Amino acid sequence: MRLYHEHPYESEFSTQVQRAWSEGGKHFAVLEQTLFYPTAGGQSNDTGTLNDIPVLDVREDSKAKGDIVHVLENPLSEGMKVVGKLDWNRRYRHMQRHTAEHTLAQAFWRAAGWETLSVNMSSSVCTIDFSGEPDEATIKQGEALANWAVYANTPIHTYWIDDSEVEKESLRRAPKVSGQIRVVEIEDWDKVACGGTHLARTGEAGPIKVIKYERYKGGTRIYFMAGWEALETFVAEHAILSRLGEKFSSAPLEVEKPIGNMQGEWYKVRGENAALKDELAERIMRELLAEFPHHTIHAQVSDNVLDAVGKRLAEWPGVLALLVAPGQDKARYVLLKHSSRPEDLQALWKEILEPLGAKGGGALVKLGVLPTGTGGKALEAFRAKLAI
Repeated sequence: MRLYHEHPYESEFSTQVQRAWSEGGKHFAVLEQTLFYPTAGGQSNDTGTLNDIPVLDVREDSKAKGDIVHVLENPLSEGMKVVGKLDWNRRYRHMQRHTAEHTLAQAFWRAAGWETLSVNMSSSVCTIDFSGEPDEATIKQGEALANWAVYANTPIHTYWIDDSEVEKESLRRAPKVSGQIRVVEIEDWDKVACGGTHLARTGEAGPIKVIKYERYKGGTRIYFMAGWEALETFVAEHAILSRLGEKFSSAPLEVEKPIGNMQGEWYKVRGENAALKDELAERIMRELLAEFPHHTIHAQVSDNVLDAVGKRLAEWPGVLALLVAPGQDKARYVLLKHSSRPEDLQALWKEILEPLGAKGGGALVKLGVLPTGTGGKALEAFRAKLAI
């Protein structure tokens, strides 16, 4: 018996274990009645305890009609009496998400005739996939309508009908089950077939905030938050904005301008740094070519220009080079050659660098790392191998 349908606000119950078994290291139980909601309809399962044994997951054997299976941390025995306790904080947030989803679905239907295609309420940021094309004006209107429904604090009712009565009910969308069908009605707002847990009034679902939207499979996916989870996010975001405002001597909602100014300065400095880096790499390359007139080069260079110097040398005819940049934890290296050189770079790497513990790869340019303290040994081995 599914107690959660008629008693969504209750969090403790007593019952008897109808079936219990263990399989694959997991433990399962079916109860005579339960308040634990199974994962279904986009809503995640409840968690809690049975006789203080943690309930890890809750499933249903078949949609809307099968047994409710409780997955437990430890086993229970058939026939034993148990007391179940829900994680109420989790349950209530799931109720807020689900009622907000119904409220938003109807709001977007009214705003633009968007049909709800699928929903996911498994995290604090929920999604609804709609049939309509992304449109900012529709998003704003739908969100506003949903929050007006919240402010109206409308009662929410649930009742059962036979599938033969569906056409008379004017449901927002066709049911996905047959036989006895549970209807969730937000008074004067929305009516739809649903087996989930819901709030008593719409006011408990607010605020509802659409935080993002995007094109998805030819329609629109919206991301939303509701209830306590929305409030907690707003509190955290306000705290961050307030701290940023203090750092930039700005009001919290006006920090975008000073941050934009700082970003512009950063891009400018980064560009200047890149230009200086290129200039330094060019100068080092020229100095190495002058120092090693036969263009077989072995040298230490600064880590911040290692790649740039290596790239330039690899494009210079007749060059074969090993460059090493020492570091505190490890050294970086570039082993490279111009295509005009006959040496086998892979063979050199295996003979000189691999025995030192080098990691990396490449064809005409091999990039990688060497263990601490082996950079000098690598350069000496390279010099000795090529008799420089």
